[in-house]
Amino acid sequence: MRLISWNVNGLRSCIQKGFNEFALSSGADIIAVQEVKGSEDSISAELAGYLSFFSFADRKGYSGTAVYTKREPLSLSFGLEDDAFNHEGRVITLEYPDFYFVNTYVPNSQEELKRIDFRLAFDSALRSHIAMLREKKGVILTGDLNVARTPMDLKNPKPNEGHAGYSPKERESFEKLLADGMVDSFRHFYPDMTGAYTWWSYMFQARKKNAGWRIDYFLVSEDLKPRMTNAGIFSTVMGSDHAPIFLDLI
Repeated sequence: MRLISWNVNGLRSCIQKGFNEFALSSGADIIAVQEVKGSEDSISAELAGYLSFFSFADRKGYSGTAVYTKREPLSLSFGLEDDAFNHEGRVITLEYPDFYFVNTYVPNSQEELKRIDFRLAFDSALRSHIAMLREKKGVILTGDLNVARTPMDLKNPKPNEGHAGYSPKERESFEKLLADGMVDSFRHFYPDMTGAYTWWSYMFQARKKNAGWRIDYFLVSEDLKPRMTNAGIFSTVMGSDHAPIFLDLI
C-alpha cells in the first residue's frame, strides 16, 4: 500500500501544473493534500478512481486539507476535539479496519513567532487527538507539520535558529509526538541522510540550490512500524513549493 502527502500551495494552481497526472501515475491508495486554499464553491477537483474529502477554512482561499482515497473509510471526521482549532480546515481523520489516517496542516508560527501560542496549543490538541485514536488502533499521521526536527533537516540551521519552523519550542513540541510513540518514517529508513528536503522558498533559487527544509512527514505509531517498507520524497516533482512525500506499507 502506498500513501502520499503533498502541500500543494493551492490545489487549483497545482492541478494546472500536473497534480492529477502525478496522482494518477503514483499508484497511491491514499493521497493527503494540505493548503488547498479553496472553498466548497470554488474547487471541483475529482480524481478518477478516488473518493475525495475536503475540509475548508472559514476564510476563503486560506489553508484547508483534502484526502483522496481508493479505500472507503469506515468513518470520517473533521477537526480536533477543541473547536477553537476547527475554523481553518486543518485536520481530516479517516478510520480504516487496521489504522486511523490523520491528515493535518499545522499552523505556521509566522514572522517573529507572532502565532506561536496558537500553534503550540494546536500541537497539544493534535497530540491528544492522536492519543485518543491510539487507544483503539494504530495511527498514521501525515502532512505539513511546519517544523524541521534537527539541524540535519534544513540547509541553514544556524541562521534560522529561533525562526518559525525551527524555534526551540516548536522542535520540543514535535519531539513530544515521538516520545508518545510515533515514528518518523523517513528517519527510520534514512537516519543519517542529509540534503533531503520537502520545502524550498520561492526566493533566491532555493530549490535549484537545494537550500530547503524537511517539514512534511509521515509519522507512524509503534505498532504499525513493522509494516513499513519504505519512505521517501519525490524531490523532482514540481507544482508547489513543497515536494510530495510517500510511505509504503505491507
